[in-house]
Amino acid sequence: MIEVVPFTVGPVQENSYLVRRQGAETAVIFDPGDEAERLLGAIDELGVRLEAILLTHTHFDHVGAVAPVARATGAPVWCPQIERDVLLDVNRYVPWPGFGPFENHDPEHTISGGERVSVAGLDFDVVFTPGHSPGHVTWALADGSALFSGDVLFQGSIGRTDLPFGDHGRLLRSIAELLERYDDRAQVFPGHMGPTTLGAERATNPFLQDLVA
Repeated sequence: MIEVVPFTVGPVQENSYLVRRQGAETAVIFDPGDEAERLLGAIDELGVRLEAILLTHTHFDHVGAVAPVARATGAPVWCPQIERDVLLDVNRYVPWPGFGPFENHDPEHTISGGERVSVAGLDFDVVFTPGHSPGHVTWALADGSALFSGDVLFQGSIGRTDLPFGDHGRLLRSIAELLERYDDRAQVFPGHMGPTTLGAERATNPFLQDLVA
C-alpha cells in the first residue's frame, strides 16, 4: 500500500505528489512545480525524509520548486535525459511572460525510459511517454497499480501539444501504450485535475475513443 499526498500548486494549478509506503519514514516527491515552502512544510509535518525528486518533464509549472526543495532536503533529482538542458536554464523555456523567475538545477540522475528506479522502498518503472514534451516519462509503480502520468493523460482530457516541441500523434501513441501495458484498475495521478483510473478514461475520455475503437 502507498500513501499519496497531493498538492495543487502555483498559478497553473499543477499537481505535485508526496508518496511513501504506508507509514514509512522515507518518501519521494513528484514534480514540485511551485510553492516550495508549502511543500517543505508538508514534508516536515509528515515527518519523513525525502529520498528523491522525480520529474515527469521539465515544463516550468512542474519544476519551479525543484531547486529549493532539493537544496533544503538534499534529495537527488531524477530528470528526463532529453530535457536536462531545460532544467539547467528554466527561465529560457518559459513560453509566456509573467511567470518566474525560477531557479535552475543540475539533476543528479537522468532517465530515458525503460529503467527501474528503487527509492524510498518503492520500485518504479520509467515509461517513455513523449508527445506533450519530447522527453516526457510516466512513473509507474512496478506492480502496475499506480501511474504518475504528468501531462500525458488527464481526467477526461489529454496533454496539450500546442507548446513548443509538442506532437499530438506521438502523445496518442504514448497513451495507447499505457492502455495496452496497464490494467484498467491502475490509478492515474495526473499533473493537473483530479485522479482517475485507466479504466475510467478508456470508457469515458472523449479524446481516447479512436484509440479504444
